[in-house]
Amino acid sequence: MRKDPVEWILRGLYSAVLYLLLREALSPLWANGVALVATTLANTAANRRFTFGVRGRTGALRHQLKGLAIFAVGLGVTSGSLWLLHATVPAPSRFTEMVVLTLANLFVTVMRFGAMRLWIFVRR
Repeated sequence: MRKDPVEWILRGLYSAVLYLLLREALSPLWANGVALVATTLANTAANRRFTFGVRGRTGALRHQLKGLAIFAVGLGVTSGSLWLLHATVPAPSRFTEMVVLTLANLFVTVMRFGAMRLWIFVRR
């Protein structure tokens, strides 16, 4: 099992770019949520196959559902970070939002990988 740092960076970039595109039309919380849902589903499938070497359809739905449970925790962390930023800074810039989201996503990524290793893709 390995976790390629390039994968972490790419997921973060995809999420950040999607957030910035959505942020033009949506509130910070909605843009964050939509960006995270889109990247989480693809990321769980990629981790299942490439990082943890799980092949075939057996357990795929269970893995995605567990991935979505971890997603909910991550969404709470990132949304809470944005909420706290907007509660303490009256009109933060998009750059400031991205810094806060990047830091929150770094924490969530480490937490998510630990959950994948210890709960989602654990071999019996």
